[in-house]
Amino acid sequence: MVSDCGRGVNFVFDPILIFGIGIFPAMGIRGAAVATVAGYLLSMILAFALLLGKKQKVQIKIKGFHLQKQMIRRIFAFGLPSFIMNALSSFMVTFVNLFLVAYSDTAIAFFGAYFKVQQLIVMTVNGLIQGCLPVMRFNYGAGSSGRLHSAFRYGTALVTGMMILGTLAVILFPAQILGLFTASEAMRSFGISAMRIMATSYLFCGLSTMISTYFQATEKVGSSMAIQLCRQLLFLVPSLWCLDKLFHLNGIWLAFPVAETATLLVALVMMAWYRHKTIS
Repeated sequence: MVSDCGRGVNFVFDPILIFGIGIFPAMGIRGAAVATVAGYLLSMILAFALLLGKKQKVQIKIKGFHLQKQMIRRIFAFGLPSFIMNALSSFMVTFVNLFLVAYSDTAIAFFGAYFKVQQLIVMTVNGLIQGCLPVMRFNYGAGSSGRLHSAFRYGTALVTGMMILGTLAVILFPAQILGLFTASEAMRSFGISAMRIMATSYLFCGLSTMISTYFQATEKVGSSMAIQLCRQLLFLVPSLWCLDKLFHLNGIWLAFPVAETATLLVALVMMAWYRHKTIS
């Protein structure tokens, strides 16, 4: 919820500060940067307020505090897949822009607007997925495989439902969404179809991320990281290069559902292999 508030501020103030709406001046790229920093700042303030609030059941106390090297190593090891997922997201935007710069500044501006919409949907779902992580991790540590798999099944069902809603929203209302960013006619000419193409990747993204989180919860860190690397690097980069050569600008948009579909297939194979190994 805290991170969603930050993303909401970023989403609202991006077009306001970029193009200059109402009392706000047109700041261009600087406006996008200011909106991003403001969103992160709000998230940080809310997180500290909740963490240090007097009504919290778990209170932070300095007395008796000491570091345990083994515990720190385990925290870093099991948190690494989540870190990679967030780091690769920034890398992905930069890499896609390297392809788009060959077409036009409008294409780059469109992808920036689309990425904000995607983050609003995908990161909201990721909030649910990260909420499932401690539940699955706790039951795995307690040896309760029934509850572990139950949490995974219910989480997967919720993620699938949310991703379907997100996909339908973008497919049905791309013009209205672009209107929030005061898109030009040039941007609308290719942006509406581009949003519909890329939105088809949401469902595959949610399922593969859920499987990756399951592996993270059950101490299969390598498998979890492999899925994240496939999503935003190993499959996406070759797809961008090949489809750009074949279909030009439309190929860049197609690369996203292609990469997500391939990643989901790999994740399902890995899950089936681990299940078979466990049963055997």
